[in-house]
Amino acid sequence: MALEKINMPQLGESVTEGTINTWLVKVGDQVNKYDPIAEVMTDKVNAEVPSSFTGTIKELVAAEGDTLSVGELMCYVEVEGSEEAGEQQVEEENTKKTTSTASREESSMKTRYSPAVLKLSQEHNIPLDQVTGTGRGGRITRKDMEKLIASGGVTPSPTKEAVNTKPEKKTEPTQSAPSISVSQGDIEIPVTGVRKAIAKNMVTSKTEIPHAWMMIEVDVTDLVTYRNSMKDKFKKAEGFNLTFFAFFVKAISTALKEFPQLNSSWAGDKIIQRKDINMSIAVAKGQELFVPVIKNADEKSIKGIAKDIHLLADKARTGSLTAKDMEGGTFTVNNTGSFGSVQSMGVINHPQAAILQVESIVKRPVIINDMFAARDMVNLCLSLDHRVLDGLICGQFLARVKQLLEQTNSENTPIY
Repeated sequence: MALEKINMPQLGESVTEGTINTWLVKVGDQVNKYDPIAEVMTDKVNAEVPSSFTGTIKELVAAEGDTLSVGELMCYVEVEGSEEAGEQQVEEENTKKTTSTASREESSMKTRYSPAVLKLSQEHNIPLDQVTGTGRGGRITRKDMEKLIASGGVTPSPTKEAVNTKPEKKTEPTQSAPSISVSQGDIEIPVTGVRKAIAKNMVTSKTEIPHAWMMIEVDVTDLVTYRNSMKDKFKKAEGFNLTFFAFFVKAISTALKEFPQLNSSWAGDKIIQRKDINMSIAVAKGQELFVPVIKNADEKSIKGIAKDIHLLADKARTGSLTAKDMEGGTFTVNNTGSFGSVQSMGVINHPQAAILQVESIVKRPVIINDMFAARDMVNLCLSLDHRVLDGLICGQFLARVKQLLEQTNSENTPIY
């Protein structure tokens, strides 16, 4: 029998740690290779960790709720059919024990002093920790002391306090949770899992990225008319909804192609301008928020984007998003309008350079040709990393998005 380790795997690009949400096995359970043994939550996705071996669970080293770095030990599995390896492991452990025992014995012998050695030490003021013993295990003998006295003794070494001239290292104050009083009836909810990851990422974004903010108002009356005329037919033909959001994602990805500065990341001494336009979209599931990615959004039709939105949202709500679904986002579009919001400032999805909030479409009176008209209006709110972007380029980008959306109608915008 051999005892094997299962460590926290790499669960996705740039994922450095994971939190054990649920153990799916207990000590004594028999598992086969690739059987899921734990549900792990990262800042990007929930995933199951498979067993790397066939055998018996011997010890769960980490507990549910523990956050482990990639490569850190999760549990031990006793593997059958590896007697040779097991014997080798036992032999190595015995060797370590023997070495450790010998070391302890040697250390013990060095500090055993005979009455004669102690007497000579006191009479001649010789610190015994500075005497090299020649007896068994380094023990100091009477002859060692007599030889040392005959040679003039030892010069006491400076005390540690005198030698230590380095300034003491200042201890940084530890950051503790704020002390907030709790009243009777209050509910305390532990911060774990996705909520913990969101909190960590938001702090990183807000402390590292200097945010600036812009907003533009867009008349989408023709777009609304076009979409409403197509939605029932489309749903019947395709089996999923033709949402307004798909039109916005298409227009924004087209504008990003023309203004690649917004499709960038800050990288310290350089700015990385991305070639692919991979659109991150925010999807909520209860109290959890996931940001899956529509890959190469600029190359897709409105139908293709609508299908991706449908599939990713469905996977998020059923907990089946994979790490691959979450990777590679270069720009984030957030559909805050679905909650009725008309104005908001998004926090940039680090390390991207900007995030655009699509607010609620509201019908309201607008002056056209000196006359009031009922129009469908929407606000687009852009948060930008001011290290990468300035107001000029972002203003031009928003103006182009506005132009594309206001020109969207049945005559010039194909769905397929």
